[in-house]
Amino acid sequence: MTRKWLRWMPAAAVPAVIAAAALAGSVPASAGDPLPAKTPEEVLALVAQHAAPSLSGTLEQTSQLGLPALPQTGSSAGSDAASVLELLSGPHTARVFTDGPDNMRVQVLDRLAERNAVRSGDQVWLYSSKDNTATHLTLPADAGRHKDFSQFKHPGTGTDGVMPTPEALAARLLAAADPTTEIAVLPEVTVAGRAAYNLTITPRTEGTLIGSVAIAVDGQSGLPLSVELKARGQVEPAFKLAFTSLSLEAPDASLFAFSPPPGATVKEIDVPAHGTEPDAAVPGSVPGPMDRHGGLPKPTVTGTGWESVVEFPASPGSTEAGAMASNDPLLQQAAVAVPGGRLFSTAVVNVLLTDDGRVFAGSVPAERLLTAAAAR
Repeated sequence: MTRKWLRWMPAAAVPAVIAAAALAGSVPASAGDPLPAKTPEEVLALVAQHAAPSLSGTLEQTSQLGLPALPQTGSSAGSDAASVLELLSGPHTARVFTDGPDNMRVQVLDRLAERNAVRSGDQVWLYSSKDNTATHLTLPADAGRHKDFSQFKHPGTGTDGVMPTPEALAARLLAAADPTTEIAVLPEVTVAGRAAYNLTITPRTEGTLIGSVAIAVDGQSGLPLSVELKARGQVEPAFKLAFTSLSLEAPDASLFAFSPPPGATVKEIDVPAHGTEPDAAVPGSVPGPMDRHGGLPKPTVTGTGWESVVEFPASPGSTEAGAMASNDPLLQQAAVAVPGGRLFSTAVVNVLLTDDGRVFAGSVPAERLLTAAAAR
């Protein structure tokens, strides 16, 4: 199974490279043995050919994005902005369970609460124990495989901020790779006790905030085990997501059966066919405001690769984004006033919320977003 980010490889080489990677990946290395040497193209092919895994594991996420400290109490503490910002700041732990392409559960473990996202076939549940609220939706027949739950986040449900997996995040980052991107394989690393290829991706353009990306690729299965993003000019990662424990055995089927607890507030969401897919998000971005479609029209993308900018148009007759920026005290604190709107800025992604209700996002300098907004 090839991926779109293999498009820049020589077409004649793709089948041979994937076949070689599949054969090499099917022979597990003995404990302590070094992994067979592979070229960057072979490691990319190893990632591309890996099947939808069955696994149980624990994820750790750390962030150094330069966000302000969040209030623990007050009117902003439970807002939609607080949910997003809280996930993007500080360390977080999650348990992940998958069994093929249609069964997945992510449990984000907060200090005094737990967030759950569960998919079983065409049924999806999002639940927060903090306020005992749940969202339920039925996927359309054309939904296909979803690698994460970012497209299912809805304002006001208490379920925003579900952690992605390294596989989903790696797919977004690799989608930005093009012939101008430098890709290398550094000495192997060990993640969750498994030997992994250390695939590094370095944009060759100064028009992005991303300095480099490191993806640890399991030497046996091709599954991405960790992802690190470094901002341009920084030594320490701005964002890291990695397995700390991992089993490739199928989880118990009962983990994918979910019923809301007694007294839970349940909201039903209708999902139209041919909905917006996660791939429409900014290449190289981390989950955040730009992933929350929330009823906005389908976004458009300008630019390519690492310099892409996504625009979410305003809903007809509304200024939803501008209202969110002006009404949420926490977002007012986190965003700064700029001509025509407010700017939410981190080390690796910028989001511009315009006064007329549009949203521009990208892993690009703020000036690029302001220029895009002024041109449309």
